Amino acid sequence: MKYLVSGASGLIGSALVGPLTADGHQVTRLTRSGGGAGSVRWDPATGVADRAAIEGHDAVVHLAGENIAGRWTAAKKRRISESRIAGTRSLCASLISLKQPPRALVCASAIGYYGDRGDEVLNESSPPGTGFLPEVCRQWEEAAQLAAAHGIRVVHLRFGVVLSRRGGALAKMLTPFRLGLGGRIGDGAQFMSWIAIDDVVGAIRHALTRDDLSGPANAVSPAPVTNREFTAKLARVVSRPAVFPMPATAARLVFGEMADALLLASARVAPAKLLSTGYVFLHPTLEEALRHVLRNSG
Repeated sequence: MKYLVSGASGLIGSALVGPLTADGHQVTRLTRSGGGAGSVRWDPATGVADRAAIEGHDAVVHLAGENIAGRWTAAKKRRISESRIAGTRSLCASLISLKQPPRALVCASAIGYYGDRGDEVLNESSPPGTGFLPEVCRQWEEAAQLAAAHGIRVVHLRFGVVLSRRGGALAKMLTPFRLGLGGRIGDGAQFMSWIAIDDVVGAIRHALTRDDLSGPANAVSPAPVTNREFTAKLARVVSRPAVFPMPATAARLVFGEMADALLLASARVAPAKLLSTGYVFLHPTLEEALRHVLRNSG
C-alpha cells in the first residue's frame, strides 16, 4: 500500500511511519521543506505544490497542526486554528483534484471537541462543547468534509491524552513526578481520557483498513480515569509520592486559558466506534499502559 502522511515528524507521525515502512508499505511524507526521497512539499495555506507527486496513493493520514501546548496568546490561537482548518481544507482540495484520489483520509482531531463535560459519558454522537477548542475541532472536522463529498472515506480520529515518553503531556510530567514533586491538578476530579502511543498507531492502522469505519471515532482507552487517579497511578509506577498538587488558580496563572481548556476540563470519553468495528486495545488499563510506555521506547 502507498500512504501519504502529513505531520510525519511529530509525536504521532514518527511513531506511525516506522511500523508502516517495516511492514512493507510505501510512505510519502508531506513536509513544508519538501525535497529528498520519499517527501513532497506542501504549504498548509495553499496545498501541495506538485500534485503529480501524490497521485496513486491508497490513503492519507493527516496529522499536521500547530502544537496546542503553551500559553494561548491571540497569535498562538490563530496558528492553532489556521494550521488545522485551513491546512485540512487545502489538503483536501489537492486530493480531490487528482486523477486517482485516495480511497481514505484519516484526519486527526481531538476530544477537545467535547469541551468540559464533567462526568457525562461521551461517545461519537455526543454534541460538541463550547469554547475555543471545541469550535476549532468542529471546524477542523468540517474542513475534511470536502473530501467526503467527493467519495473519499474520511475518518476523524479524536485523540485523547497520548501517553508517550517521547513527547506530549506525559513527557512533561515525568521529571517532576520522578523528583517526587508531582500531584493532582485542581481538585483532581476531572476525567482524563488517555491512549497509549501504541494504540494511537493501532487505531490509525485500523482506520486505514476498515471500510466500515467513517466519520468521528474516539481514539481513547476504554478506561478513562480522573486526574486524581492518573496522578496516583503515575506516582506508583515511578515509585515516588505525589503530594504537591497544583491549585486551579495556580494553573490558570501559569497557563492562562489553556489551563481551563486542557488541564482542568473533564472529558469522560468512550471509544465506541473503534470497539464496534473490532479494534482490540493493546493497553486498555492505565497502570499497565504507563509501565509499558516507560519501559519501552514509546
